[in-house]
This record gives sequence, C-alpha cells and structure tokens, in this order.
Amino acid sequence: MAKETIGYKPTKVDLTGQVAVVTGASRGIGRAIALHLASCGAAVGCVATNKEKLEAGTVAEIRAAGGTSEAFAGDLSKVEEVNRIMGEVEQAFGKIHILVNNAGITRDDIGFAMEDDKWHDVIQTNLNGVFYCCRAAARIMMRQRYGRIVNIASVSGIMGNFGQANYSAAKAGVIALTRVFAKELAGRNVTSNAVAPGFIETDMTAVLKDDIKEKAMMLIPLKRFGKPEEIADAVAWVASPGSSYLNGQVIAVDGGMSY
Repeated sequence: MAKETIGYKPTKVDLTGQVAVVTGASRGIGRAIALHLASCGAAVGCVATNKEKLEAGTVAEIRAAGGTSEAFAGDLSKVEEVNRIMGEVEQAFGKIHILVNNAGITRDDIGFAMEDDKWHDVIQTNLNGVFYCCRAAARIMMRQRYGRIVNIASVSGIMGNFGQANYSAAKAGVIALTRVFAKELAGRNVTSNAVAPGFIETDMTAVLKDDIKEKAMMLIPLKRFGKPEEIADAVAWVASPGSSYLNGQVIAVDGGMSY
C-alpha cells in the first residue's frame, strides 16, 4: 500500500556539547528524536511517565551506542512535576540547550458527543503541558542566552481532523504558543519553532483501520506514511545552531498533505 523510503539516510548535524530534553521519549517519534539527537552528539534527557521503561529502552539504546542519556519521569500535565523534571535535568547536565516537546495523548471522539474528561485530558497534556515545559526551559535558556525550543505540533492543528476536536485544538494552540515564545525569547538568542508531522508509522497509526489508512493515503502526494526517523531528521536541524535565523515557523513534515 505504501511506498518505500528509497535511499533514505539520516542527516547528521553537529550537536556536540549540547544538552537536549525530549518528552515522550519512550516510543514512536519521541524515541526516534532522542536516538537521533544523541547520534548527533547531544546528551539527552529522556522524559516519560515510566522511568524504568525509559532506562531499559531509549536510554539503554543511546548508551549502548556510546551516547550520554538519563531518564526522568513525571506527569507533564502537572506544573509542579514539570518544574521538578527541568530542575533535575539542569542539575544532572548543567544546562539545557534544546527542548523537544513531543509528549501527547489522544482521546478521539466526535465533537458533539465528546465527554468533558476527554477534552480536558488532551488539552491538559498536549497544550498546558507544552506550555509548562516551554516556560520552565525558557527560564534556563534565557540565563544562558541560547536555546532551541522545538514543539511537535501536527497537521491536525493546521487542517483539523475528524473526530479530534480536542487534539486538533490542542495542536493549534501549540502552534500559536510556539509563535508567542518566538517573539518573546528572541532577544535572548532563544528560538521557538514547531514541526508538524502528518501520518507517521507509529503505534498511534498502526491501530487505524485499513479504510482510514487508504483515505489518508489519497491525501498525501508522496503516497506513503512517514517514518519517525524522518521527523527526527527535521527536528535535529531545527534544534541545531545552523537554524539560527529560523524562528516562529511551523514545518509540516507530512509528504505534502497540508499544502
């Protein structure tokens, strides 16, 4: 059904000496981002709800490849947990140069039938949690007078998506939040940008019914779903010193779906 990614090779940027924080790093896109940033030379603080799973998975993989990584656990929907985690990362590594806000959840339902808890859970984690992380990291980055904030948005936040009023609204909010921080932090040499994935081969898309996948494929000019590593490639460049004049932008990595 999907085309192969012919000739794909990851692009390496130089992140030597950089400290990155990646939320939702235990699987899928977050795991791919953490592994790729580490392969580019960054020390990576991997964040998820389950520390043991992180240590046995993503962190162990980074260390096995010769990289530096530590696991940090907490509930990103709670501001006190976010502040604690960012403090622990700074204490462990001394600085935070890169923040990748990838963690997120879905609670899909038709808008008019959506229960309040489905709405609030997604907004709390996918939007409020991103704000908490941006705010906490920004305070550290401003003291350093350097930083790269990369928020993982979604084409759902650009186009809207059937059955995802909560998710689409949260991701649209993330895009607006990204642009606000871009304006507010630029004077301290801290940039804020978003990467908006389309349909990517993850656990989230694996459970989709075949007819839904076929309909999605019709909307994608490249006629295939993306790979987590392709999102990680884009994130690495946006997070690198080479992206110094990129600020307040939303890069849709979606095979052409949203243009």
